[in-house]
Amino acid sequence: MLTLALETSTPRGGVALFRGRELVFSESFTANRSHSSELFAVIERALASDVRPGQIVVGLGPGSYAGVRIAIAAAIGLSVATGAELIGIPSVAALEEGEYLALGDARRAAYSFAHVRDGTMVTGPMLLTREELKGRLAESRLPIFSSEELNLPGVEIKFPLVDRLGRLALEGRSIHARGTLEPIYLREPHIMTPKL
Repeated sequence: MLTLALETSTPRGGVALFRGRELVFSESFTANRSHSSELFAVIERALASDVRPGQIVVGLGPGSYAGVRIAIAAAIGLSVATGAELIGIPSVAALEEGEYLALGDARRAAYSFAHVRDGTMVTGPMLLTREELKGRLAESRLPIFSSEELNLPGVEIKFPLVDRLGRLALEGRSIHARGTLEPIYLREPHIMTPKL
């Protein structure tokens, strides 16, 4: 079976294709605000031989609101065309092998926090204030990763690895959703009412 993996939750996106457990295509790209144009060009290269994936794995974030939604929309479209099964995995589970803490700027004076062990979410992702985050970090000796600069000591920049995302799905680990995919939201939408 062919497995297509898509990851666009950060400024570094990626597409991977597996035949069984063998990685046969992997390409990363820097997209920033143009995930859609880069993503579809790379998907086209991955599926150039008219291959039809049996499953499509998507990194669900947390991360870029638009980026995650673009990958989900692409996966849904491909699934409709090919009949492929949809699988969603938290993007932060694919930063590295081993055990680590994954952080992100959740805006509005909050941070996302997740504890990952061997591709499995032990804790989170959850929202923490800066003080709560500092308390958690002070209690831990684990490596700390983020896909963006947070101005916190000891935090190393890492991006989700699309081939790791695919391998997690193939191993049946860290699966967050099947069939219906939605981004991992850390809070309810913030809606401002217009001033009259």
